[in-house]
This record gives sequence, C-alpha cells and structure tokens, in this order.
Amino acid sequence: MRTNAVVEIILKRRSVRSFTGEQVPEEDLQAILAAGRHAPTARNQQKWHFTVVQSPALLRDLNREAKAVALEVGDAFARQRASIESLNIFYGAPTLIIVSGDDRGNLIQLDCAAANQTMLLAAESLGLSSCWINFLMFVFRGSKADQYKQALGIPAGYTPCCALVLGHRHGEPGPTPDRNPQVVNYVR
Repeated sequence: MRTNAVVEIILKRRSVRSFTGEQVPEEDLQAILAAGRHAPTARNQQKWHFTVVQSPALLRDLNREAKAVALEVGDAFARQRASIESLNIFYGAPTLIIVSGDDRGNLIQLDCAAANQTMLLAAESLGLSSCWINFLMFVFRGSKADQYKQALGIPAGYTPCCALVLGHRHGEPGPTPDRNPQVVNYVR
C-alpha cells in the first residue's frame, strides 16, 4: 500500500479514553479549529458553529446531564453506561469541541461530521489525542437542551451534531484493533 505523512496520521489515529488533564496549548487549539473550518461542506455552505468548552465545572455539569438524560431516553447500552457513577463521558480530557449545524443547511449533519473528523486528524498530527464523543448528544435531547445551548453560546437555529475531546493521553494505547478488509467491493 502506498503511504505518505497524511495517510500515516490517518492510520495512526486512535480514540483515546484516558487523558492527563493537561490543557491543550492555545496555538494547537487554534490550528485544530482552523482545520475544522477547512473541512469540506455541501455547496461550500460552511453552516457550522464550533463551541470550545474548557471550564471544568461546565464539563462536569455536561457529563452529569448527559448521563441523566441517557438513563431516560437512551438505548439499553447507553442506559447501562449512564448508570456507571464513575463514568466521565469526556474521559478526563480538558477540552471539548461541540460542532453544531444550521438547521437550514443542506446535509449539515454530514458537514459537521466532516469537520469533526478533520479536527481529530489535526489533533493527531500535532501530537495530541482525541476521541469522538457521541454520548454528549443526550444533553440536547433532554428537557434542559435549550438552557444548555444558551449557556454554551450555540446560535439560535443551530443543532449540536457531534463533538470531540482533546488532550494529552494518559499512558500508552493498546494495539490497533483489526480492520475488516471485507467491506470493499469494486465495480470497474
């Protein structure tokens, strides 16, 4: 297989679920956000909004609320995870980025996902660790969703689509999980 620096970063990136708590350097955070803003969008609409959360108190509150809502509206797996009192859905990472999309945007969920993935790869390229955090979305399915959107400064008419955490990993990662090579077919 042919490779280069970009492909190597893609193949190396892993979801990290144990962070030291050391804050992400501001210069790195700005580079990651710039990468997110340069992700592809349908018709170059760029109808997204990035919310950076570094407040430990707000991260604790979001963790608590996501678990509370998941206990009520989640599937069996989410309810089981939410019932673990010690679970920190952010895994101790000091920085959370929420990617929200304009409700009037065309295919905005896909655009937000592309931005999220681009930021995950940018973090890896800068020597930082990351994890895509779907569990946070329970906050925006609960009765306090509008309160949280306001507290987070998410613009009116925008819906959080995905999120990621950033930081320095604690310890060394385990082996890379095998990838299924049987997911490709060719029509030539």
